Amino acid sequence: MLWIGIVGVLFPGVGPLLLGGLEAAGRLTATEIGLAGMAELAAMGIGAALLGPAFGAKRLRPAAVACGCFLAALNLASTFAHDGLLVLTRAAAGLPAGALIWIVTGMIVRSPRPDRWSGIYLTVQTLAQLVVVSALTVFVIGRFGPNGGFIALAALAASAALAGALIPRGWAALPQTDDAPKGLPSPRGWVALLAVFCFQAFILALWIYAEPLSRQAGHPATTAGLAFSISLAAQVAGGSTATALAGRMSWFVSLTLGVIAAAACLVVFAVLPPAPAFLAASGLFGFAWLFASPFLTPLAIEADPSRRAALLGPGASLLGCATGPLLAALIVGEHDVRPAVWLAGGLAIATLALICGLHLTRHR
Repeated sequence: MLWIGIVGVLFPGVGPLLLGGLEAAGRLTATEIGLAGMAELAAMGIGAALLGPAFGAKRLRPAAVACGCFLAALNLASTFAHDGLLVLTRAAAGLPAGALIWIVTGMIVRSPRPDRWSGIYLTVQTLAQLVVVSALTVFVIGRFGPNGGFIALAALAASAALAGALIPRGWAALPQTDDAPKGLPSPRGWVALLAVFCFQAFILALWIYAEPLSRQAGHPATTAGLAFSISLAAQVAGGSTATALAGRMSWFVSLTLGVIAAAACLVVFAVLPPAPAFLAASGLFGFAWLFASPFLTPLAIEADPSRRAALLGPGASLLGCATGPLLAALIVGEHDVRPAVWLAGGLAIATLALICGLHLTRHR
């Protein structure tokens, strides 16, 4: 189940490497890189929220096999598509990828310790993205170009289809509640999903502009790359810490601390600090990001005990990941990208307000 979910979420980590290679090869423009990335993330959210549930909880094996094969075919199709057709191909690839994420989410929300399993999944997927990016960089891209990367992703998608034959046939039914008609989340569940959306939009609105912020601060060209590496290592540490603390700290305390720590980094980024401070803030931001993320699942479960909101959590999360950079792109200037920091701050405040409201009004 974890492998299926990891394959489903690989492209957000690998995508910048492959799409950048396609631009260098003249198959995408700089604008189309952003469109392709945003379209795939949005489609992954739709796949997790709509395509996965369309299969139903009793047809997990055909869902995994079909979506793994469909994703493999679209990755292969990306080897010869270009320009607008490539953007559409990557958008289509997001749908089966989102459905694969929905499958592993079904396991997480039904487990006795969903916060722990969520932490395990987030940590392992981050490590997997690091391994795949490193392997593609060292062994594939230099020799075969970005097409070799897409072929490798197709092989991984095919392995997810094979793994689909080994998973359970279906999930147990979720609890029935009076305030969740027709299988939809309860009203509090929708508020929890809005909090998930705002959290991821806050994170990505800032992080998508980390490199331009470093450049605007006058750092050496290598600083941004080092910041990404430090952040990735810190994300693994943050996810591991959240996994270790699952069950020992309440979701409210853990999530609040994570959001506040990430928001505090915005102050550092806004003043365009020297490189050492920028690197330190990048590390803390990455740690807080993955430390807080696993506790979004118990937030949704407490808000909606039917766990239907938690099942839709990945969809809300991915849509937030797509919306944050889009909103930031509308307000940043050519020479000043700090408005993205102010937008992230507003989204962080909205996230805190929503989770505090849910906590204070919870059923005791």
